[in-house]
Amino acid sequence: MIPHISHSFPHSPIYKKAMEIFTLSRHISSYMVHDLAPLNTNGEEDTHIYFTGDIVQQSVSLAPEILKAERETFSEEKYKYAASVNRLANSLYRNCERLEKANSNGKEFLPILRGELKKFRKLQRTWMLTL
Repeated sequence: MIPHISHSFPHSPIYKKAMEIFTLSRHISSYMVHDLAPLNTNGEEDTHIYFTGDIVQQSVSLAPEILKAERETFSEEKYKYAASVNRLANSLYRNCERLEKANSNGKEFLPILRGELKKFRKLQRTWMLTL
């Protein structure tokens, strides 16, 4: 599930960072799922497994929302998509924090993803000014 990439459009640094975040979150999620998939001793599933899917879904949505904002001609619509990017980034960061509480060896990679999200937020501030 990779966002559609148009080769004719010059992609901004924030778009490229969003694609890096998507790739990283997908790899982290697939790594963590193997640890979280087995049932607990009481027969219940680990609730953290849902957050692994959430980080992938949120990260896959970042890049298309960025493209929508950049391609929109009306500023009101641009800011609507930019607000969506902001919500997705915040949710992604919160889900990383939640996954760090999981009983998985993959949680040691989550600080890397959070670091990339911090870089993304810096790019996002500049990007918002250019819309």
